[in-house]
Amino acid sequence: MTSRDPQQPFPNGVAIAAGFLVVVAILASGIARWTDLGTVRLPRQHAISSVQLAFEDRADGSVAIVDFESARDRRVLAMGEGGFIRSAVRGLARERTRRGLGSDSPFELVRWSDGRISLVDPETGRSIEVDAFGPDNARPFRELLESAG
Repeated sequence: MTSRDPQQPFPNGVAIAAGFLVVVAILASGIARWTDLGTVRLPRQHAISSVQLAFEDRADGSVAIVDFESARDRRVLAMGEGGFIRSAVRGLARERTRRGLGSDSPFELVRWSDGRISLVDPETGRSIEVDAFGPDNARPFRELLESAG
């Protein structure tokens, strides 16, 4: 049995292998990013319907979903309702705040030609693919689009 030097926490072979692994990982991720190797691209779709919505916090804790063009309430979420809608909008609004943008312009709810639905913030360019969160979470957004016309 060999004795180890207490000043050297790892054997040289392990340190060299770990360093090699780090270099390979960095090279592989750089090559993948440069060549798009391993990325998933959705085919370009076109919007088949959309509605511009504003989300207004009310004094009683409810959130009004307002048609931006007609200024008509589409739906009012009572306190404790619409958790996914609230969190989706909160995430997009947080990005606006982070960039120093106001809350005057609407968000856009879009149905794409492949059936997907996205909540898009035209101010920041960010979007949330609501279908990615499952049918139960996407349902209220689908209902908002269907009630639009």
